[in-house]
Amino acid sequence: MHQFGNFLDTLDGFLGSAAWFAYFLLGVGLFFTIYLKFPQIRYFKYALRIVKGKYDKADDKGDTSHFQALTTALSGTVGTGNIAGVALAIHQGGPAALFWMLVTAMLGMTTKFVEVTLSHKYREMDSKGQVAGGPMYYMKNKLNMKWLAVIFAIATVISSFGTGNMPQINSISSSLNATFGVQQWIVGAVLAVLLGMVIIGGISRIAKVTEKLVPAMAIIYFVGAFAVIISNYHNILPSFGAIFGQIFTGSAAIGGFLGASFAFLFNRGVNRGLFSNEAGQGSAPIAHAAARAHEPVSEGMVALLEPFIDTIIICSLTGLVLLSSGVWNKKYDNKFEMSDLQILSSSYTDQNEQGVLQLRKHILGSETLAPFNGELEVVDGKIQNDLSIIHARSLAENVIISKGDVPYNGKVAVSQGKPDLAKEGIVMNGKSLLHSAPLTTEAFKQSFMGENGKFIVSIGLLLFAFSTVISWSYYGDRAITYLVGAKGVPYYRVVYILAFFLASFTDTTIIWKVSYIAIVLMTLPNLFGILLLRKDMKSTVKEYWIDFKQNWPGAETPE
Repeated sequence: MHQFGNFLDTLDGFLGSAAWFAYFLLGVGLFFTIYLKFPQIRYFKYALRIVKGKYDKADDKGDTSHFQALTTALSGTVGTGNIAGVALAIHQGGPAALFWMLVTAMLGMTTKFVEVTLSHKYREMDSKGQVAGGPMYYMKNKLNMKWLAVIFAIATVISSFGTGNMPQINSISSSLNATFGVQQWIVGAVLAVLLGMVIIGGISRIAKVTEKLVPAMAIIYFVGAFAVIISNYHNILPSFGAIFGQIFTGSAAIGGFLGASFAFLFNRGVNRGLFSNEAGQGSAPIAHAAARAHEPVSEGMVALLEPFIDTIIICSLTGLVLLSSGVWNKKYDNKFEMSDLQILSSSYTDQNEQGVLQLRKHILGSETLAPFNGELEVVDGKIQNDLSIIHARSLAENVIISKGDVPYNGKVAVSQGKPDLAKEGIVMNGKSLLHSAPLTTEAFKQSFMGENGKFIVSIGLLLFAFSTVISWSYYGDRAITYLVGAKGVPYYRVVYILAFFLASFTDTTIIWKVSYIAIVLMTLPNLFGILLLRKDMKSTVKEYWIDFKQNWPGAETPE
């Protein structure tokens, strides 16, 4: 299993975490933004009108309304990425990483517009009379690349488990267990029943649930976020300065944060931006394909609202919460996770410029410090060796090793900087930076809500993540429909619900790694496909505005 994990890390390093992928993703968005003359700006007001149903026709074909398609797609993107993903981006790259998340979203608005329009244009009806759409259909019907469509569909099924299912319920159950003390398997069992009741009804029931769930969860989260920001109003302007002040230079070290290079913060911002809004991934077009419309461009316009709502609004709000509260660069009591832990063979400090520089180069991989090999001597929980411990990309302090609730006495074997804690049944605690959901939780406590702020995060995580699970079940069953036909959907749903329950109380680390790779295997075929269809896209948009003038004489147009 360890070798398999290393293989996945290597593959992810070449695919999802590599700089070329970030540049390619942004490059496609930039190309279409210029090629189509900034549709995310020119068509924005039309998108709002279309969502309200202003240009609907009685004979429009589809299974859902524009608003339902939007909320279904949003429920798939508004999830842990908005709570945990922003915190992880800032933790790794500093405040400037949020800027590149916003750039990714701005260009992603155009990418969403293109991929949804093309997928809607080449959608089909399945054997049960439901709309079946998504990138695999334009790959098959227009590009005649069935092999590419199969790769995309298989990657979608994998991602439905790895992105939309197992890690989501694991985050939900862990959060509710920490906040309310509810056992994880109970959370999984209850939500699995609710999940089954929703997804067995297909897209119509999913759409009815998401159109109510998305606005409700947004209101709850917005109220909590504004409470934090208003409580720390004196830090609002400095927060904006931190976001925009170091976008090309790299983030400077401050507090427990050791800094980040421009290349690293850029990559983290783009990577987290994609994970948050999924622009270019090809998932949202599957939901939008079901929308009632007499032509595809109007639904593409609706889709360009998603990155705006998901990233530019909600992720920015989370970013301001993290920065204004001041928690992002402070060390807090933390239970150390093996994946974030490394023991160095010598002692270092983050209290002077030289020490910070050494540690910064180490965590960024430019100059690696020697890892510790041997045994830790532990007396009353305290390590007697003269060394340093890195946890969560920061220098750990006040480290205590315990077994149960009792300070540990004895020795702990360490190989290449990794202690064998599981073998001894012991845990390591201390002060270090926080990241992901725990960091956002700490930020929400820094307001007049105090400790009650953690309930906002837990409830928000529950609603955000559960809605993501619902939407990804639909993406998966449309991919299954493409691969084996509608007959395979009931079996897929049973496996989906079972995996959801099991992941509520088991480790999903490997699943996350597989998911990152599957995301790239979805995104690359989709991006190549829409590039090949660029002329088709341009002519489709041109035809739309010609028909628009005929259908709505006297109406203002951007053309």
